[in-house]
Amino acid sequence: MSALSQPVPPAFEVRIEPARNLLRIVYRGHVTAAAAQAMADRAVELLPGLRPDFTVLTDLTGLDAMDLGCVPHMTRLMESCKVCGIGTTMRVIPNPRKDIGLTILANIHYGSSVSIVTHRSLAEAEAALG
Repeated sequence: MSALSQPVPPAFEVRIEPARNLLRIVYRGHVTAAAAQAMADRAVELLPGLRPDFTVLTDLTGLDAMDLGCVPHMTRLMESCKVCGIGTTMRVIPNPRKDIGLTILANIHYGSSVSIVTHRSLAEAEAALG
């Protein structure tokens, strides 16, 4: 298989870990508005599987770029998380330039009711989760 015909990994992965009361979101490559909409749709479908005071772990390690059109889908997910009782949002941002505005969006949509923690590596975030 040539480099041009290599399959492209999905721009995101979303799953819940009910035992840890955790929603895990991983972004990869270039995320388009359509991918962000699909991610938000899937995450909202999974939220009922979590208990109040759940944690959202967002890993931006593999993110290259995100289109501005992703913002409405990300804010819809934040609002849905708030309604469902999010307690903490943890972000893995190895490079501060990869903070795609999540800090600003979180401050607007979560306010002071949600704890926001940023880690530089997934290993650091996993250790904090326990």
